[in-house]
Amino acid sequence: MIKYLKLLRVEQWVKNFFVFIPLFFSGNITHPNFFVKSVFAFIVFSLIASSIYILNDYKDIEADQKHPEKKDRPLANGSISKTTALFLFTTLISAVAMLVFFGQEYFHKNLWKFAVIIGSYFIMNLAYTFRLKHVAIVDIFIIAIGFVLRVLAGGYATGIKISQWAILLTFVLALVLAVGKRRGELINAAISGKTRKALDGYNVQFADIVLSISVTLAVICYLMFTLTPEVQERFGVRVFYTVLFVVFAFLRYLQQTLVYNKTESPTKIVYKDRYIQVTILIWLITFLLLIYYKS
Repeated sequence: MIKYLKLLRVEQWVKNFFVFIPLFFSGNITHPNFFVKSVFAFIVFSLIASSIYILNDYKDIEADQKHPEKKDRPLANGSISKTTALFLFTTLISAVAMLVFFGQEYFHKNLWKFAVIIGSYFIMNLAYTFRLKHVAIVDIFIIAIGFVLRVLAGGYATGIKISQWAILLTFVLALVLAVGKRRGELINAAISGKTRKALDGYNVQFADIVLSISVTLAVICYLMFTLTPEVQERFGVRVFYTVLFVVFAFLRYLQQTLVYNKTESPTKIVYKDRYIQVTILIWLITFLLLIYYKS
């Protein structure tokens, strides 16, 4: 069972919580209908993302077998056969199509925009898997756009309008995650002496510069988001002060990356770092208080 969860990359499903961003920032967390639709979007996006992970592992079997960490992936170590992987891939695609079809009937809502987002994500990642992940800068842009599509999927599934600043914030935040991951891979490649084609257009200095620019843009976007009239009207003027938590979390991440040279992906750093976890928790609690006690 565990090998199948590894193949599906269930631990990566945390990224799909971005579909809840429209629900969260709209202040409709307790609205049952919106919440159910967001959960629906989360499930669909998780399944389509897992199908891409399977396809990526299938294509990279030989390369992964030579990688110090990726060699333990189910397809690379042979614990799951190619035939089984293709069957699971087909099953996931079919499940997504059925969920979208029956979702329209259940919610009595036209989900064609949501379906277009899911289809766009799938096609974009097909291009990424077979070609574009080896094109520097384009690769991290595709990853960042993938997160934007998650947010848009949550918005279209619920019918909640998404702020332009929220979309831009999502993009640059995802850019931070993507560049941080590339930086870690560069350092590991320098230590092991083994590199790969995807890293050809990068070096650590370039990654550090892009990372710093992306973090700065993310803070600015969040600041502008909190200053927009509709957000201040919805949450109160005190929402501006939540920028303090955002700045601290980003500075802590930069410290872990640039000072301590942590080479894990940003997702793993967040999983392990208690300071960042506590900051995110306090930020969430603060936002909840602003939603219900803004007076």
